[in-house]
Amino acid sequence: MNITFIGGGNMASALIGGLLQQDFSPGQLCVVEISPEGREKLQHAFSVQTVADLARGAAHGEVIVLAVKPQQLSALARELAPLLENHLVISIAAGIRATDICRWLGGHSRIVRAMPNTPALIRAAVTGLYAMPGVTSEEKHNAEAVLGAVGSVLWVEREELLDAVTAISGSGPAYVFYFIEAMQSAARELGLTPAQARQMSIDTVLGAARLAGASSEDAAVLRARVTSPGGTTERAVASLEHDGVKSAITRAIQAASQRSKELADEFGSA
Repeated sequence: MNITFIGGGNMASALIGGLLQQDFSPGQLCVVEISPEGREKLQHAFSVQTVADLARGAAHGEVIVLAVKPQQLSALARELAPLLENHLVISIAAGIRATDICRWLGGHSRIVRAMPNTPALIRAAVTGLYAMPGVTSEEKHNAEAVLGAVGSVLWVEREELLDAVTAISGSGPAYVFYFIEAMQSAARELGLTPAQARQMSIDTVLGAARLAGASSEDAAVLRARVTSPGGTTERAVASLEHDGVKSAITRAIQAASQRSKELADEFGSA
């Protein structure tokens, strides 16, 4: 399949790089980018075709990936609408509902909405996908091929579940960075150098995540296994429980999910 990206920012670049590593050829990929500097950068990095004209880009690919900022999507979709035929449209614009994109595209319903997260930049993303009823099984497979180039994918049956995806995986890297930041701060207070604090905090999180990924057991079981009665870990976990850290994390994720719904309402009102 030929793929056209509308917008050539970081996420589009990550997807292009992943697709090229998945044996797509540069000739199969086209990017519509209005910035001359952006087009030059993409050509230099990937040797893909870049154009400023939306009509030329739409004519290139049977799959179109909308990779622009959410606040730009309404105007872009209305401009794109008369250029569509049997295209599969994949949107990676955060917070924009597929139903609103469909409306802006004049009723075109072959739409997949995707919510990747920033580890896509190192091809370690997890992406939530939702397909409108008009999307075929083959088109779902094509959407998986595009987003799967930068990590794992999962489908949700109801679009509103993408608010939960946004709150967990979309915002999730920030939660992990926040935890690493706290670990580094504590390590420095305990006398380790900044370099030591950084290495130990990051490597500990990486190792724990890999262990959890390699195990079929629940995270609570893994935690209990390293929490010896009367030991240092038990004291630390007791302190976290006393401070309500788990419930605070739950509230934070619920707040992120609620904000995702609010943004969809705001953007969708255009």
